[in-house]
Amino acid sequence: MIPTSHLHPMFVHFPIALVVFGFLFDFASILFKKEACLSKCGYYLLLTGTLSAIAALLTGALFTSEMSGSAGAVKETHELFAWITVGVLTVTSIIRITLRLKQKENTKLKWFVFILYFIATITVSITGFFGGSLVYNYMIPL
Repeated sequence: MIPTSHLHPMFVHFPIALVVFGFLFDFASILFKKEACLSKCGYYLLLTGTLSAIAALLTGALFTSEMSGSAGAVKETHELFAWITVGVLTVTSIIRITLRLKQKENTKLKWFVFILYFIATITVSITGFFGGSLVYNYMIPL
């Protein structure tokens, strides 16, 4: 059986990969407008990235230990950016689902969603940076 302390490290890689590649697919769909599959891939990667970010946040909140000192400060920053990432991804997903259901994906709101997706890509990267810092700089065991 897998120890619960290993759940968070197992989940954290998914939102990073899914969100970054989803944004890249959406960016490519802007460059190559005739390829509808790129935007569709970005959409599905956004949704799965959002769900995986929620799973990563929950496993981190439930199954990681408390820290003190400078490692504790880094963990607090890591958690803050994790919450920001999940919030931005959730809002982005809700708006994108709504636009898709109403078949209004090609309105000016798509640019707002694209900017939110970019912000989520940045925040998930920052979250990963601070998580990696905990592991490699503070030797937090996995």
